[in-house]
Amino acid sequence: MDNRGASFVAVRRTTPHGETCNSNSAEAVAGSAAWLGRSLSCVCVQRRDSDASSFFDLTLAQEECLQRLQRRIDVPYDSSIIEHQEALRALWNVAFPEEELRGLISEQWKEMGWQGKDPSTDFRGGGFISLENFLFFARNFPKSFQDLLWKREGDRSAWEYPFAVAGVNITFMLVQMLDLEAVKPRTLVGATFLKFLEENESAFDLLYCIAFKLMDHQWLSMRASYMDFNTVMKSTRRELEKELLQEEVLRLEDLPSYKLLSR
Repeated sequence: MDNRGASFVAVRRTTPHGETCNSNSAEAVAGSAAWLGRSLSCVCVQRRDSDASSFFDLTLAQEECLQRLQRRIDVPYDSSIIEHQEALRALWNVAFPEEELRGLISEQWKEMGWQGKDPSTDFRGGGFISLENFLFFARNFPKSFQDLLWKREGDRSAWEYPFAVAGVNITFMLVQMLDLEAVKPRTLVGATFLKFLEENESAFDLLYCIAFKLMDHQWLSMRASYMDFNTVMKSTRRELEKELLQEEVLRLEDLPSYKLLSR
């Protein structure tokens, strides 16, 4: 059964119809789906066993890359901006290449897992960068993107997490996990990420793809249903933090979870 036209947030498993280098947290949570947004207040609490900011200084290159990423994070989705409209249409086209979009406000968007017919209301949770994350994922790892969109892999739950809203929440989770709203990261995970960002300005987008695929992998491993989303996100974050701090990880492609992605 697909979720075309459904208005609920928890969605049944869908069936395909065809074949780079400071948002307010409370507002971001409020912009997400109710059942996901409430969970994020727990998921995104930043654990600080020690203040890493006292142990390192940013290089000039890292500072510039961080500032560019922060500027991206600060851009809200604005449905009146042509560039944003075009990006939203592009997302539809890569998600459903064989189905014509009837409008930027349309019941069709529910097929992708948005709460309603206007995705802009959900983008409040992650801003324009969450749309950019989606597009990067779809264009660079199209197979994994489609597999997640249609829940093609594994023994799925009868009630699944909504793909689109989950993606926005992953963007938000990563911003919090990496402490990207700070002048410089106050955690070792955030400091480690800046080294990757210095080498690859698309590091945040790539980590988003890894995190999304890892979340789904955790979802399947835990045999989760939509009421377990908070638990799955916490588990995903813990695993991602652990992998980022492994000594043998010199670039994001070295993360064990990167192997879950396919093009």
